[in-house]
Amino acid sequence: MSIVETPSPNFNERQLPVTMIVLHYTGMESAEAAISRLTDASAEVSAHYLIDEDGTVHRLVAEDKRAWHAGASHWRGITDVNSASVGIELVNPGHEFGYRDFTDAQIDALCPLLDDIKQRYGITRGNIVGHSDIAPTRKQDPGERFPWGTLARLRLAMPRPTKNLIDPLWSDAGFLLALERFGYEVTDKLAAVVAFQRRFRPELIDGEIDGECRSLLLALLLPKPQGDA
Repeated sequence: MSIVETPSPNFNERQLPVTMIVLHYTGMESAEAAISRLTDASAEVSAHYLIDEDGTVHRLVAEDKRAWHAGASHWRGITDVNSASVGIELVNPGHEFGYRDFTDAQIDALCPLLDDIKQRYGITRGNIVGHSDIAPTRKQDPGERFPWGTLARLRLAMPRPTKNLIDPLWSDAGFLLALERFGYEVTDKLAAVVAFQRRFRPELIDGEIDGECRSLLLALLLPKPQGDA
């Protein structure tokens, strides 16, 4: 894998072992603007890697350092997500500047990078997440156009369950307890449900807890979710 060294000064020391990978979109109008911001000391943001739309992979921060990409976030009891994760930015203008599909070249570059990081740190599929999963009240990225199914088929992300789905008929409170058990911060009910839908049912993001949401979540909590992977 060819990697362009594009160092950022925005990092410090990790306080936790690496157990997660967080995927982002840059949400800026161009790759140049994103790189400029992520390497600007006054911006105080960074990531370990950035993947341009042509598939070029930039390394901004060494993996043994704590990059500043997650912000205030939470996943499976971890609140210092920056210390516990590798952050990967994919160039995309995002919802603010004309959200579009990620390019084949980006995903072709992302998958081997993900696989390499996953294998080296022993990261589980359930800990390969989007920024919106760990910060549902603040973030939408990488968004509903991100091809999670492609990653799932390569065992690089959790699959969307498709087989033997059963509605457990949980109350809304029961659903939120299950969602918290899966990993989400559920203090803001609507934000948590929207984040779950954006990740596992992107065709309908309405914030409503329905039978399909309950069925998907129940299947995800099983030892081996049966889906497109």
